[in-house]
Amino acid sequence: LLAAGLMIVTRCCTTTQARRSIDWEVLLAIAAAFGISGALETTGAARTIAEAVIGLAGGHAWLTLAVVYAVTLIATELITNNAAAALMFPLALATSRSLDVSYMPFIIVVMMAASAGFATPIGYQTNLMVYGPGGYRFSDYMRIGVPLDIAVGILAVVLAPLCFPF
Repeated sequence: LLAAGLMIVTRCCTTTQARRSIDWEVLLAIAAAFGISGALETTGAARTIAEAVIGLAGGHAWLTLAVVYAVTLIATELITNNAAAALMFPLALATSRSLDVSYMPFIIVVMMAASAGFATPIGYQTNLMVYGPGGYRFSDYMRIGVPLDIAVGILAVVLAPLCFPF
C-alpha cells in the first residue's frame, strides 16, 4: 500500500491507472477463500476432512504430509496460490492436531505447495503474466511444470519434517 501510494505521489502512475491495475477477481478469490477457511474451521469441517486425509494415509505422518502437499498443490493449480493456502491452512492444522504431531511440517508443505504451481498458468500470477505475451500454450506448462511440481513436492515432504520435526 505504501509503495502504491508512493507511485501516485511521485507520478509514476495516475490514480486512474492505479485503480485499473487492481485485479479484482484475484482479490475476490482470496477474500472468498478466507471466508471459506473460517467456515471450515468453525463448523468442524476442517477436522472431518483432516480425519479423512489421515484415514487415506493410514495414520502415517509422512504419508499424511504427502497427501496434504498433494491436495494443496492441486488446489493451487486450479485456483490462485493465496486462495489455496488460505483454504488448506486450517486443514493442515486440524490434520496435525488429529495426528498429535507438530503443526510446523504441515504448514511448511502447505506454504511450499501453494508456491509451486508450475503446471498451469492459473496457479501463480507470474505464470499468467508470461502466458499470453510469451506465446505459451497450456501444454507447455504441463510438460515442464508437472516434473517440477513432483521434484519440489518430494523435497518439501522429505525436508520439512527433518527441519521441523514431527
